[in-house]
Amino acid sequence: MKKIIFFSLVLTIVLSISSCQTRKVTRVDPGTTIDLSGRWNDADARMTGEAMIDEALGNRWLTDFEQAKSRKPVVIVGFVKNKTNEHIDAEPFLKDLERAFIQSARVRVVQSGEKRDAIRGERADQQEYAATETIKKWGREVGADFMLQGSINQIVDSYNNERVNFYQVNLELTNLETNEIVWIGQKKLKKYVNK
Repeated sequence: MKKIIFFSLVLTIVLSISSCQTRKVTRVDPGTTIDLSGRWNDADARMTGEAMIDEALGNRWLTDFEQAKSRKPVVIVGFVKNKTNEHIDAEPFLKDLERAFIQSARVRVVQSGEKRDAIRGERADQQEYAATETIKKWGREVGADFMLQGSINQIVDSYNNERVNFYQVNLELTNLETNEIVWIGQKKLKKYVNK
């Protein structure tokens, strides 16, 4: 019995020591492409954001609207559906797009989803708790002219120790009054992985 306890204790100590390996962490430039798994990563999100920004701000939907309405269009970013078998967060490249819209001074962006609901909740609280001269009024929100929605799709092809991951991101900008799609942005990425 003592030998079993001793052996268990030695095994526990050996496992503890082997699991305490040192790890080296190196800071790298966020623009550096590091692809460890061949799956969607930060570089893919960055490249997608850059491509969509160039397409969206360089497309005629924007000048057509400015000429017809003599004002900046207002865009609300809706839902981007992940149709892949990976967890892909679209927010990084969507935030890049929103930021570019705002910084271009040509497109206005309004809040959507949970953040909009939180703002409305704060406005409701102000009606009861804020000083009268600082209360924000209801019915003053800027209505969106366009909604941006999209999808992220993936095709995986694999054989033996090789795999190809193909991603296609599609974004559609829809006129909220007419339901007309005025712009479709697309970014394709393909990765070859040799295991």
